[in-house]
Amino acid sequence: MYYLYILKSQQKETYYIGCSDDPARRCYFHNNDSKGYTLKYRPWQLVYTQSFSTIEEALAAEKIVKNWKSKKMTNYLVKGIVEIGEYL
Repeated sequence: MYYLYILKSQQKETYYIGCSDDPARRCYFHNNDSKGYTLKYRPWQLVYTQSFSTIEEALAAEKIVKNWKSKKMTNYLVKGIVEIGEYL
């Protein structure tokens, strides 16, 4: 099983979008070991996951959300107002 996951910074109104077979492990990594973008906005909270059967499906969903380039749409996804399946 693979997951699209969304982390929300508890410091600034920003999201991090990724995919993984273990979103909780990735959240821990971003809060403790990561260097790049996620370092400056710690701490992160896991606010959304959606499971997929294949890594290809999870990557396609990740690409769609990243291409939105919109906090508003990402927020709608997190709150359940929109479903990623509507866009796949």
